[in-house]
Amino acid sequence: MENIITSKDNPVIKLYQKLSSSKKERLQYGLFVLEGLRIVEDALREQSGISHLILTKQAFERYGSELFQADLSEARTIVISNELGNRIASTDTTQGVFAICPIPQKRRMEIVPGGRYIVLFGLQDPGNVGMIIRTADALGLDGAILSGSCELYSPKVVRSTMGSIFRVKTMIENDPEKLFALLSEGGARSSAAVIDTDALPVTECSFEGTEAVFIGNEGNGLPREISQRCDRRVTIPMSGTINSLNAAMAAGILMWELKK
Repeated sequence: MENIITSKDNPVIKLYQKLSSSKKERLQYGLFVLEGLRIVEDALREQSGISHLILTKQAFERYGSELFQADLSEARTIVISNELGNRIASTDTTQGVFAICPIPQKRRMEIVPGGRYIVLFGLQDPGNVGMIIRTADALGLDGAILSGSCELYSPKVVRSTMGSIFRVKTMIENDPEKLFALLSEGGARSSAAVIDTDALPVTECSFEGTEAVFIGNEGNGLPREISQRCDRRVTIPMSGTINSLNAAMAAGILMWELKK
């Protein structure tokens, strides 16, 4: 076993904590953090370029042989004390498996003919964003575009994706003009998800070509200027006195209809 690190002042540990707590540091270094066996395994499987693998003594003994079967030629591995692992963990019951990973370089998403896309416009709950990306992965969507939403590589979003962040094509485009130009150039029809009896029930929609569905902010939905700019407005029919759904739940229903 490698030398066990116990000091919080170790350079790798200090870097991990900076990246875990600060968006500014993540952007400055171009790195983000992972916590948990499953998501680290996903990152290794998808060859995400992990730069540092951090294991507690207990995790090294329990999972080391499994993790070391992957190609770790690019990664520096360190073993830390169980106490230090508890200190840097963001979960109450940590598995003691951590990693530092590069943020993919900003890229323009290619809209493919017949593709299915979800646009997250103004979502601010990390759990919702992560769950939507995870559901997009499960349903086989062609990509997710974030616009004015919470940070994609924050620990809470990354954890909520359960590894799907490494499989779903994602793009961040905060400029609505550029966003609509991207969809238009790709021949994508845009649908705004709204709560409006005048909108087309999603169960009656035809999704036949290249499609992009917009889901809006948890409390306020889509801004009127955005919903009006979309090619059509769609709604999820609801019974009784219920007139709204959790954003991740609504997005899941819309993505299901997209892929039917």
